[in-house]
Amino acid sequence: MITDGTPMAPLAGVVVRAIGDTTPVRVALDRLRAAGCDVVRGEGPPPASAPAGRIELLATPEGRPSEGGCDLTWAPPGSTVAPEDEQDVQALCGLAHLHGRSLGGARPLPIDYASVCAGVLASQAVMAAVSAGPVGARSTVSVAGAALSAAAPYIAESAASGGGPSTVVDGTRPPFRSLDGVVFEIETLDPEAWLRFWTALGAPTTAIASGWPLFQRRFATAVCPLPEELSGILASTRFDRTRAVGLDTGVGVVALRPPGAVPDARPNSPWRLRGVGGPADLRSRWAPREGAPLAGLRVVEATNRIQGPLAGLLLSFLGADVVRMEPPGGDPMRGVPPLAGGVSARFTALNRGKDAVEIDLASREGRKSATALVAEADVLLYNWPPGRAERFGLGMEDLAERAPGLVHAHVDGWVDEGPEDPVPATDFPVQAHGGIAHLLAEGGRPAPSLLTLTDVLGGIIAAEAVTAALALRSRLGTGVGARTGLVDAARLLREVGRATGREEPSVLVPVEDPRCVVDLFPDSFTTIDGVPHTRSPWTSAPVEVGRR
Repeated sequence: MITDGTPMAPLAGVVVRAIGDTTPVRVALDRLRAAGCDVVRGEGPPPASAPAGRIELLATPEGRPSEGGCDLTWAPPGSTVAPEDEQDVQALCGLAHLHGRSLGGARPLPIDYASVCAGVLASQAVMAAVSAGPVGARSTVSVAGAALSAAAPYIAESAASGGGPSTVVDGTRPPFRSLDGVVFEIETLDPEAWLRFWTALGAPTTAIASGWPLFQRRFATAVCPLPEELSGILASTRFDRTRAVGLDTGVGVVALRPPGAVPDARPNSPWRLRGVGGPADLRSRWAPREGAPLAGLRVVEATNRIQGPLAGLLLSFLGADVVRMEPPGGDPMRGVPPLAGGVSARFTALNRGKDAVEIDLASREGRKSATALVAEADVLLYNWPPGRAERFGLGMEDLAERAPGLVHAHVDGWVDEGPEDPVPATDFPVQAHGGIAHLLAEGGRPAPSLLTLTDVLGGIIAAEAVTAALALRSRLGTGVGARTGLVDAARLLREVGRATGREEPSVLVPVEDPRCVVDLFPDSFTTIDGVPHTRSPWTSAPVEVGRR
């Protein structure tokens, strides 16, 4: 049985006190209120130890007093620099460089992106502290640490390759403009579809061939200087014609929309939580231990690319044991250059510390093995397209009897909020369709950032959904389903809007090589096979009631 309709409040009865009125505090409080938390406003400025704000956990659902919570800072521990706001963070952590790579030079995002990410991480820290039971935790989240999580794959790639791409302006980067003035993005993950699309539009073979690797790698490089012939063809073609060719050839074509044109489709719960199945005996399942708040939690992850793997990585940072289900031969992303220790540096950036098992879900035996693996877990985290979990026999109803206490976390893209035409739910189309491209408009030209904004924030939201579902599971005594998507990241960025901080630019010189970030924040990195990888964005310590 799956319960629907009634909004779920996993933190009903929880009371927090908030100090400070920064973007990360406001974001965290909105998330906690949506989870049913009562908020008390503290007086005065944030303490010196939490200059970006503090959230104190005052009471748990059972009415127990608590001294856990989350402190928010601008700089992570051990940094050699002292950022004081969002602009400083973007300059020092590489976000301004990465966003500006294809625009002619370092350029800060005109949205409080790192602060929004930090706010969701703070919300998750409070939820994890509640889920941990009698021994809570006081965590610290830095806005710079959140920014480093966004830059981490680029930093790893730059280090493994001996230097990432410099600022690139040759060629034409998406989005495109049609003959009738429509600005739009295209998307495909299939080289054959790419070939069919451009061939149907009359593009020369050399331009088609040279454009594909640049287009395919834009997720990893934050640049996409396509041959002028391709943009020229689209500029001389009406949008309806390009859209029709896309439909015929399997390439998604989506027009950019301003935020005001995006319908307000905010779900009842940011994580679409719902109870699954009947009563479950949870005593033999996850038993939190003193230390990391999710220590002892078992997660089976079946994800790829950025959003899903980042969610699993964040759960492992909180102490969960994560095992990846991968196809025979392993995830193809393991072999994407540059390699370090025989594995893709970008793959390691998102999947280190996880175990892996190869399972052929196309076979009956493979599906049986997967079911047995998931039945022993607390969480199933996956980003398969809708309906595929059920085809594998791993849907919520399929496992309700075998694993009645399981948390099903579906990491999605469009979540039924996509464009009318089929378009892959990847970062750049979601930015375009979700109004983010217009929030980033500078000089009157809206364009999605080639820094993967919704993928990273979407992964943070997905990890937050798991902690919310765990809190609800302990309340209901049943399994819980959660579903989040890239559209939720776009919605949150729209709700926060453009940056409202200081108007003058940061006086700090923006980092121009991602590898330099490691020298500025040495304690925020660990080295694996000679490549720096970011540590957890949280630092956490157990807090016993009655002691500070």
